[in-house]
Amino acid sequence: MQLSEFDFPFDPSLVASQPVIPRDRARLLLLDRRTDRLVHHHVTDLPSLLNPGDLLVVNDTRVLAARVPGIKRPTGTPVEVLFIKDLGEGRWKIMVKGTFRIGQVIEFNQQSHATIVKRDAAGTEVMVESPEPVTRLFEKQGVMPLPPYIKRAPTQEDHQWYQTVFAKHEGAIAAPTAGLHFTEDLFQRLSVSGVNVATVTLHVGPGTFKPVTTDQIEDHQMGAETFTISEATVKAIQETKRVGGRVVAVGTTVVRTLETVAKEMGEVIPMFGESRLFITPGFQFKVVDTLITNFHLPRTTLLMLVSAFTGIEPIRRAYAEAVKERYRFYSYGDAMLIL
Repeated sequence: MQLSEFDFPFDPSLVASQPVIPRDRARLLLLDRRTDRLVHHHVTDLPSLLNPGDLLVVNDTRVLAARVPGIKRPTGTPVEVLFIKDLGEGRWKIMVKGTFRIGQVIEFNQQSHATIVKRDAAGTEVMVESPEPVTRLFEKQGVMPLPPYIKRAPTQEDHQWYQTVFAKHEGAIAAPTAGLHFTEDLFQRLSVSGVNVATVTLHVGPGTFKPVTTDQIEDHQMGAETFTISEATVKAIQETKRVGGRVVAVGTTVVRTLETVAKEMGEVIPMFGESRLFITPGFQFKVVDTLITNFHLPRTTLLMLVSAFTGIEPIRRAYAEAVKERYRFYSYGDAMLIL
């Protein structure tokens, strides 16, 4: 398929720079795949839109405040380092802009610095020397790694805003944004209405946001992201299917986690692994029945996944309606429920 098929007209003023408060008051566009009907709701309406016996599956990854300011030595040039993955024994994969050579030092404070040990087309790696764990550096100096389309500096509020209420396992450099709409009150009302909840963990990394630069989308290669599915979640999915309930994925990361295991193993089983699954139109979904998702950037793997779930034309109509009705877009924006 051509990359150009995943364009859509857009007004940049619709990009949300902060979330709706309370979170569950965000707007929710319902797309019914059986009828192609579009209906306007709010996230707080979910208990009346889902059925007793349905299973919400959420991604409980926790976003690290992994964007850390530093100084390039010996020039003193300010730089910002995004720590991506702990490779063990003080070695980290990072992202940093600028010209760097092997052996270059980035200083974070008087006690902590990183030395470039690898920099090539595959990425950049550093060796960190610090009297305390790097995660402590995040706590003291790090800021939340907001996406670049949010045209403002991160604030203290983002430490709460850019984290789901169910975030548990640290390791992501971006939030599973569909989950940002949920509140404790909403979960309580979903429970009363008979909707169950299970968790998976997928640590969102650069692979989710890697730009598609090939004209033919099939030539794109996804980056690896680590995931975990527990035995309790597998049992919850099996029971939901047995009684005729729906598996409702909260976000594209949940879809990729569940469908990765089903594709590779034939069914969902407890598993720890890496996902490189690239879901495009024509993909056969084995697990996920319903999807809650934010509105995504054009030409991205996220939009391709949602288009695979609904069909390209229904998504084009839904996005055109969202733009016309001035829905808020992207990470802090509104959401869709696809039945």
